Amino acid sequence: MSTHDTGSVRSKLILMAVATTIVALLTAFVAMLVVDARSAQRVWIDDLATQADIIANVAAPAVSFNDSASAARNLAVLRVRPQIMAGAIYTNSGQRFATWSREGAGASFPARPEAAGHRIERGELVVFRPIVENGEPLGTVYLRSRYGLFDRVLSYGAILGGVMLGALVIAALVASRLQASITRPLQAVTQVARQVMLRRDFTLRVPGREKGEIGVLVEAFNDMLAEIGRRSDALQAANRTLEHEMTVRERAEQALKVADRRKDEFLATLAHELRNPLAPIRTGLDILRIRSGDAQATQRATDIMERQLRQMVRLVDDLLDVSRINTGKFTIKMGRVELKAVVNDALEVVRSYIELHGHELVIDLPDRPVFLHGDATRLAQILSNLLNNAAKYTNRGGRVTLSAGVEDKTLVLEVADTGIGLAPDMLDSVFEMFVQVDSTLERSVAGLGVGLSLARKLVELHGGTIQAFSEGLGQGSRFVVRLPIVVDPEPITKPTPAAFISTESYRILLADDNVDFVNSIGALLTAMGHSVVITHNGPDALAAAARFCPDYAFLDIGLPHMSGYDLARGIRNLPCGAMTVLIAVTGWGQEKDRQLAFEAGFDHHMVKPVRFEQIEEILGNRSIIKKLRT
Repeated sequence: MSTHDTGSVRSKLILMAVATTIVALLTAFVAMLVVDARSAQRVWIDDLATQADIIANVAAPAVSFNDSASAARNLAVLRVRPQIMAGAIYTNSGQRFATWSREGAGASFPARPEAAGHRIERGELVVFRPIVENGEPLGTVYLRSRYGLFDRVLSYGAILGGVMLGALVIAALVASRLQASITRPLQAVTQVARQVMLRRDFTLRVPGREKGEIGVLVEAFNDMLAEIGRRSDALQAANRTLEHEMTVRERAEQALKVADRRKDEFLATLAHELRNPLAPIRTGLDILRIRSGDAQATQRATDIMERQLRQMVRLVDDLLDVSRINTGKFTIKMGRVELKAVVNDALEVVRSYIELHGHELVIDLPDRPVFLHGDATRLAQILSNLLNNAAKYTNRGGRVTLSAGVEDKTLVLEVADTGIGLAPDMLDSVFEMFVQVDSTLERSVAGLGVGLSLARKLVELHGGTIQAFSEGLGQGSRFVVRLPIVVDPEPITKPTPAAFISTESYRILLADDNVDFVNSIGALLTAMGHSVVITHNGPDALAAAARFCPDYAFLDIGLPHMSGYDLARGIRNLPCGAMTVLIAVTGWGQEKDRQLAFEAGFDHHMVKPVRFEQIEEILGNRSIIKKLRT
């Protein structure tokens, strides 16, 4: 079966490339034949008409002086043109004045001349041209020639056919070489996944080290198998321990049944979760094969495969995080974190998933900043897990709500949905590993049962609590997280403290397609007394920079219509561009990404999530602007 599948994918990819080449070559073949035929026809007609005009000019005196012998000699000159079969000169009264025909060509001539022009009859071209001298018509010249258009088309078609055949052979060879880079790793993943499901052997691994998104998929898949294998061994060891240590047979059998059921549910769900992303990836490849010339379909297929790849990597990350927490190897980086920045980071992860399910997303946050002491990445992970869980277990077109408030120096976060709800006996156990609600809708969208468990462990590491509430099945559910805060949010009516207002105001340009993030940062900078312009794509940001001449420009790299790198170069080329301090704000933080930013003209490189203190630190270092202005 594996060999058949591999051959099928390979054949389809090669067929896609060859079929596309055939369509393009056939289109060019037909177009070139038509153009050549029309061009050849025009040349033949023009050539015969020119010969007729020449005969008309040289025969005009003979017709004028009624010298038919001279006229016949003029026509006999046509024997040097082998394609001309016959010719005749008619007087103005319509009588044949002189004739000539090639030997063996037949001596039939029209009884009377026709109007000036040409026609094609029985594979021959006929031309009539007037004889005019000093503006007075004297008669008509008739010429008949062979019309070899069909032979011309056959000859030219044979040449084009040879070229097309050679191009097809080259296209097939190139496609055969290139398809292996796509099909080999995907087929390897599919084959190992099938063997794992059939044999339950989690020691299997996908061989090879690929690059790019496929490499991430292969690495994540192997890590997942390793983690699942360890947990499967642990579950089996736990079952064996229970069999030896339980003194009451009924309790031992009950515990074993529960453990086996959870293990089987986990393995079955894991197989489902592994196959779910692979199926859309396979479909994306089919879209690329069938609609290779459709840019929109190609982009849609690429988006599908990238989204499913992110979902698989997210699943593996959750499993690994739970494992690190349980083994005591998990660490968090505590620091001062602003609530809205955490919410923005969480929404970046789950917004597309919520929109994919057609849910309404409602956000209600305090108007003033709320600061927490924690790990920004892990806090965002808590919210993204809760939001993802709410979206998953809510019927399409439902509502997901994220609200926050402050109660006695405690931040209260609530994620609510209008989904399938929870039974009363599940409110406490829903946070345990691999526990899932047993309902038809739940089973159709089941995850691995680790998201809520991971969320609770992360909340507890931050000194907080998490609780689940529901009015019952079909009544939706609420998850309430309580976390200690560092600073109370300021009342709306309270004026901005003087210490918060900058002693020197700047013109600041913000460019980011994350509307919530950039608007919240813009509000804080405006409150500090700065002049702020906010844009959400590259061209608008460049136009604003030309008009606004900012002192500072905070630019996202992944902007629509124009990348942050190109935007930075465009700003540097403006008359006031040398005076602007450019700061790259991006999720890419490797050394090569920093080097690309500096090569594009950026002065600073900030990795998301960005804390407002980092922005304040850059604004506080005014020596950069002073240096540029001097």
